[in-house]
Amino acid sequence: MAATPIRLVVGLGNPGPTYARTRHNAGFAFIDELARRSGASLRAESRHQGELARARIAEQDVWLLKPMTYMNLSGTSVQSVTAFYRIPLEAVLVAHDELDFSPGVVRLKHGGGAGGHNGLRDIMARLGDGFWRLRIGIGHPGDRDAVLNYVLGRPMAAESGLIEEALRSAADVLPTMLTEGAQKAMNELHSRTAPSSSRPV
Repeated sequence: MAATPIRLVVGLGNPGPTYARTRHNAGFAFIDELARRSGASLRAESRHQGELARARIAEQDVWLLKPMTYMNLSGTSVQSVTAFYRIPLEAVLVAHDELDFSPGVVRLKHGGGAGGHNGLRDIMARLGDGFWRLRIGIGHPGDRDAVLNYVLGRPMAAESGLIEEALRSAADVLPTMLTEGAQKAMNELHSRTAPSSSRPV
């Protein structure tokens, strides 16, 4: 399951200033963190309907992608990049916001369902479910009817700090995932103590 090196990291989100720094754009924030650390520059690629960069991480070449299609059409951009660069699905890591985890919690997972996430659902519909996921906790509003406004809203300062800490932790272990495999990266990431203010949702 971890034999194929990651060649593409996708961060899910919605484009434009209206959605900047919202909970639903946690995946975009992860790509921005990786680009900052690696010195990579994301550029608009109309062919792939996204912002794309080639980064050098742990002496490995990795593509970074932010689909600019809006969340529910994310698979269009991912499908285009994987087809053009001949990247197998098991070499793709998709970073996304996760309602089931509190802010500050971040987990790696291979395969699985969409869990109500429209971006994941579209990628799965177009490509299948055999990709890796980086699940970035944003918490849950407690009311199913409030989810849409919640994910499209910006987190409070304390929540934002926890999410940023989680993103840094995930970025810290990505080199391990690239060079030593996903299982070791999962062990490192999942063994990190969750922030004391986080709680199950």
